[in-house]
Amino acid sequence: MFKVGLENYTVLGKHGAYDFEHEYEQPFVVSIWVELNHNQFDDDLSKTINYADLQHLVHEVIVNSPPIRLMETMMTKMFGKISENKLVKKISIRIEKPQAKLPNDGGLAIVEAEWPFE
Repeated sequence: MFKVGLENYTVLGKHGAYDFEHEYEQPFVVSIWVELNHNQFDDDLSKTINYADLQHLVHEVIVNSPPIRLMETMMTKMFGKISENKLVKKISIRIEKPQAKLPNDGGLAIVEAEWPFE
């Protein structure tokens, strides 16, 4: 089994469940792992997942999009795009929001999921 990943990629976006979060940029830390459904590469980039494409997707969904209220929605958009590739067997995504406004000090807001959904 081969996996291709992009870990701990930090980008800024204006997203959150509350309207005031759409007024300023805050960091989102994204990790994506894609499990491939084969092991025949022939030294050909088209036979694997390009992690540069994963980075571009994070920018498309978080940096270059209008405000999104839920990190779950961000993930659904990413799952939808990545799963279009016929080489993909499984996808794992983790999004952290280190500056999430929580009622008490401490803690790290995280949403994590895998595709296909069970």
